[in-house]
Amino acid sequence: MEYTQLGRSGLKVSRLCLGTMNFGPETSEEDSHAIMDRAHELGINFFDTADVYGRKLGEGVTENIIGRWFAKGGGRRERTVIATKVHNPMGEWPNMRKLSALHIRRACDASLKRLQTDYIDLYQMHHIDRDTPFDEIWEAMEVLRTQGKIIYVGSSNFAGWHIAKAQETARRRGFNGLVTEQSHYNLLTRTVELEVLPACADYGLGVIPWSPLGGGLLGGVLRKIDKGRSASPHMVEQLEKHRPAIEQYEAFCDEIGEQPANVALAWLLRQQAVTGPIIGPRTIEQLNGTVRAVELADELDDKALARLDEIFPGPGGPAPEAYAW
Repeated sequence: MEYTQLGRSGLKVSRLCLGTMNFGPETSEEDSHAIMDRAHELGINFFDTADVYGRKLGEGVTENIIGRWFAKGGGRRERTVIATKVHNPMGEWPNMRKLSALHIRRACDASLKRLQTDYIDLYQMHHIDRDTPFDEIWEAMEVLRTQGKIIYVGSSNFAGWHIAKAQETARRRGFNGLVTEQSHYNLLTRTVELEVLPACADYGLGVIPWSPLGGGLLGGVLRKIDKGRSASPHMVEQLEKHRPAIEQYEAFCDEIGEQPANVALAWLLRQQAVTGPIIGPRTIEQLNGTVRAVELADELDDKALARLDEIFPGPGGPAPEAYAW
């Protein structure tokens, strides 16, 4: 496994981030623990979760699974850079969501309890909160950091101007601000190249792409269907929308002798400001297969990258050059 700095921080994280959203709803607790153990064996030290993961309102199912894994000891917590999130509803009442100082305080304490740890390495805002000023958000984060409950702060699903506003507010307060941004980014979804990636590069944020395989479309979907794998109605709809590009993509992967999922991950690892994409394996076999992507990222030459740009054209580079001059 290769490692890199987490944004402009001094923290070292693996180039692949283990996503845990499937833990509970799709993967049993026993299998989830086995996947995390295997991730450590493979050198993956960066795990991502959220208080809302588990699909049961307010229960923090996935964080609890991770917490019971940490409780097994054996250096599991010490070897792990754990990232979790705050913003989405954890109850029906109005102050059980978003980024008020009250909710941030309560949500952090609840995550710490579920994770069975006394600190969170990376505490991420799951979404922008348009109703709460950044001065209030940063004051709450400053208190948590002073208390030793969080170390770094990240964002998710922020626009470029949100990142700029957050960072300038933090700078005025003498606070470190954001070190990461978690964005929806893959070969099919490249809008963040306009504003978000340039903002992250300029402010020193590491980008953590979520849904790197486009919901499965970039994971060899045509091959799987040909082998009799069933597809959801949504997957069928998206496949028909993108079929010409997906056909070209899988043919290109066959040409270079690589798995489509690994090519998609490797491409992301070559993009501006990207720290590491979030992989969401449901099984150990799926996890084992992703490690090749780190090696492949070093092997993709300019010709291969140009071919991928032909198949999946991006927005044309950063703004405003992408649409003006």
